[in-house]
Amino acid sequence: MADLVAAIPGLAGVRVDTEQVAQIDSKDMDAAVWIALAQRCQHWLSSADVGGLVVTHGTDTVEETAYFLHRVLAPAKPIVLTCAMRPATALSPDGPQNLADAFAVARSPDARGVVVACAGRVHAACDVRKVHPYRLDAFSSGDAGVLGYVEDGSLRRVREWPRAEAAAVTPGKLRDPASWPRVEIVLSHAGASARGIQALVRDGVQGIVVAGTGNGSVHAALDDALVDAMGSGTRVVRSTRCAEGHVIAQADDRLPSTSLTPVQARIELLLQMLAQ
Repeated sequence: MADLVAAIPGLAGVRVDTEQVAQIDSKDMDAAVWIALAQRCQHWLSSADVGGLVVTHGTDTVEETAYFLHRVLAPAKPIVLTCAMRPATALSPDGPQNLADAFAVARSPDARGVVVACAGRVHAACDVRKVHPYRLDAFSSGDAGVLGYVEDGSLRRVREWPRAEAAAVTPGKLRDPASWPRVEIVLSHAGASARGIQALVRDGVQGIVVAGTGNGSVHAALDDALVDAMGSGTRVVRSTRCAEGHVIAQADDRLPSTSLTPVQARIELLLQMLAQ
């Protein structure tokens, strides 16, 4: 990492400290790494000498890590996650440019909050989602739109920085991940069956996020099973499997809904349960 940072233009004379928290494929991200990362971010952010953080991360779950850090740190200083769609061995790797862009964002005079920088675009942690499996510009901020663009080494911001909400759970209060509540995501689809929900409840699941069709609509078989699950004490929340937009609650809804994406909703539900 130190060699990568040393090669970035514009950082001559700038003090950059590097630390490796983990080295895993991001598809294998887990609670233990999240806790370690949040605690190390908190450590560095608490130093008056540190202006901001850049975190390198795999693309597969960067949206989840970004939202987790957003909710447990609510930082006044910037945390900029960045990634690469191409390996370093590619003919034209995108990692070095994304890393340079991330530093440009972190060094912006008014930068704050958790964001993701990739392919010249900057996304707020509360909006970002991966929408393409292999193109360089693989991320979207949905209806909200990007926060800004990195152009010739400078940030052109078009939206406000992420709002610093109160932390759901501070890093110091995060328990051993083995004791975290179990929250699963299920998908509503044509021909859906109640059996999956019933099996999860029998197996001790404590929370379920259902990725519904359209405006969070849920197959009738799933709907009944989820209502029964709530009756037995399981927390349930509806999101939408649509790539853009969010669920608009209706007066006759039997299941609570959220404006978050399914993976964000899972993290939010986990943190709410941890805070109890």
